[in-house]
Amino acid sequence: MADNFIAEIPEIGRKRFRENVNSVTITNPAEIRPAAEAVHKIAQSYGFRIAVSADISSKAHLVDADGNLINKDVFGWVAEGERWWEDTRLALSSPLPRACRYESEPIWCNGDGFHGHWPNEYLDKIDLKDFYAQGGTSAKSAILIPVHLPFGQIAAVSFTPLEHDISDLTEPYRLYSDFFGIITRRFVTGYVLAMREKHRMPANCILSKREAECLHWAAIGKTDKEISMILSLSHATIRYHVNRAGQKLNSVNRGQTIFKAGQLGYLGATD
Repeated sequence: MADNFIAEIPEIGRKRFRENVNSVTITNPAEIRPAAEAVHKIAQSYGFRIAVSADISSKAHLVDADGNLINKDVFGWVAEGERWWEDTRLALSSPLPRACRYESEPIWCNGDGFHGHWPNEYLDKIDLKDFYAQGGTSAKSAILIPVHLPFGQIAAVSFTPLEHDISDLTEPYRLYSDFFGIITRRFVTGYVLAMREKHRMPANCILSKREAECLHWAAIGKTDKEISMILSLSHATIRYHVNRAGQKLNSVNRGQTIFKAGQLGYLGATD
């Protein structure tokens, strides 16, 4: 039997870890501000500044229960040239949130590109030289934590060094990125759940194997006739399964049915 490595961690270390995680846990809007202050303090203690976008597809700001801007009032992004949260086009124009669409594990970046636990050809296509050379950020490097949430929502969290001249984060990444990932995901997930105002999906929606198959092929552009040939079923049967999936997902048309099925992970990779 393998040794339990957790048992090898000193009790004080386990206690401190649990205190950190608990301090950034959010269960209701009133806890957002204290949790934000806690995650800010943790980042500062490791020599970093934190910036959080809870949904890179949305213009909505990260706010506390009273509507105060967290990135401004707590994380301190207020100086000239630092108010990145004012740019509503950032998720499309900046390579950092864009990278979060292609990776789910912590990565770090500098002018030479993105660096992580393994090669990622999608990230290799993103050129960061101009971003850093043209002042896309005052820092020369960052640890980036993508947070992939239910229903296709993606959050982007960056930890930039307090010392702006640091460009090599190899060692801080090795030492701290997993811990940053844990506290970041806890903070962002709690925030999203606390601030969610409506359900995005019908509860307990379960698609059948055949419904998922039909939608998978539809998602890559196959017509009902083509799907019927692939699955050796009648055209009418394919339409039935697609329409039935749409009823379960409370969709208004075929496109929305495919979109919602993708958000729930029924389609798998379609490339």
